[in-house]
Amino acid sequence: MNSPESSGAPAPVCSAKGCRGAAVWVLAWNNPSLHAPERRKTWLACEEHRAHLSHFLDLRGFLKDVVKFDEWVPPEGSERT
Repeated sequence: MNSPESSGAPAPVCSAKGCRGAAVWVLAWNNPSLHAPERRKTWLACEEHRAHLSHFLDLRGFLKDVVKFDEWVPPEGSERT
């Protein structure tokens, strides 16, 4: 994955409400009542909010994977929300 700095894109930030921390983690999720099983939506998380956001998704049965941002390879059909 290209770094945002090299592509001219803004640095990715945490998806937690009000947080502007640097994204360190990708939380891949899927709502089985709305999405095909292979589809992955993503939230980004800083170190501080990774556990909270993961727990939120896991309680609902949505969390599929947690991967370091610099190791994430988006599967076909995934999208960031």
